[in-house]
Amino acid sequence: MSSLDKTAWAFELDRVLAALEALYQRGARNFKFVDRTFNLKIDHSVRILQFFLDKLPMTSAVVDCGAAPLSDLHGADALGQNGASGSQLFLHFEVIPDHLLDRLKAMLAQFPPGVLQLEVGVQSFNEVVQHTISRRQDNAATEANLRWLLVHSHAHLHADLIFGLPGETLQSFAEGFERLLAMGPHEIQLGILKRLRGTPITRHTQTHGMVYATEPPYTVQQTGVVDADTVQRFTRFARYWDVLANSGRFGQTLALLLQTPQPARSAATQPDSPFWRFMALSGWLWQRMGATHQLTPELLVDALFDYLSQSLPPEVVRQALLADYIASGARANPKALQGLLPRQAPAQAKATQTLATRQDRHRAL
Repeated sequence: MSSLDKTAWAFELDRVLAALEALYQRGARNFKFVDRTFNLKIDHSVRILQFFLDKLPMTSAVVDCGAAPLSDLHGADALGQNGASGSQLFLHFEVIPDHLLDRLKAMLAQFPPGVLQLEVGVQSFNEVVQHTISRRQDNAATEANLRWLLVHSHAHLHADLIFGLPGETLQSFAEGFERLLAMGPHEIQLGILKRLRGTPITRHTQTHGMVYATEPPYTVQQTGVVDADTVQRFTRFARYWDVLANSGRFGQTLALLLQTPQPARSAATQPDSPFWRFMALSGWLWQRMGATHQLTPELLVDALFDYLSQSLPPEVVRQALLADYIASGARANPKALQGLLPRQAPAQAKATQTLATRQDRHRAL
């Protein structure tokens, strides 16, 4: 769908809605729309959203489209005993961040918690990079729309940034990351550029020194302004960010980390700000663990305790980790928390990780 060649086409909307109705009647409740410009055709967007609003209980939608959503109407009572997941409906849309018209806002404001997930493709805030890749994005409108969604809707926001774009340095990416972080989306999805077949990004290969893997998905390995070692460092950063931040398991501890100056040895070699503080942690975790996958919550708790205790009083770190560990519903006994955990952790659903579970963690922060 990102390619220049015409391998995807739109069906007539009534036919699409009829197909959605058939799926819904057969029991489908999880709908993921892969159109990366869902909100570009506003008439289509509104009709699709209305289709799903009509499927929700009458008490779960805000009646006055011009008003901000009323949280009292969106609680567990309105959605069933299971809260957000009680609606039995989950919708995922990919939207253009600077194209959020009032008609669309009025629709989005009516959805209760746990139903809408919006993937917002920011990619980069660097205007020079945007111009290079022919991306027309109003950065001010993007920021305003993200802030509006966070205040006036219950949508769970995933904002995407792409590392390795032509001309994007690590420092300029860090500046964009911190601008986005300050807005407070529920998750910041960090991707690495891939050379998709038939996409216009290929015209920059020679000019910007782009080197890609020779096997699918053709991930960028280095650029004219980012060397291969930096790409690998960022790959680890992205993985640890997903485990520690996007998972919602370490809300209080992450706040401490992003606000605390780095240990002296790290601060001497790189700037000191939220992005670089997490980069320092990422490098430290890699040296300690030598892995970015299959990391248990207990391993992470002990590692974070050791790292943050270099800069903060150990008891302050321990209390943040304790609160996060109990809230996550984990059941083991990390070394750093021994003797502090209740004998029986608070009741939590024992089902496997679900989209609703991950969203619930972020709403609780």
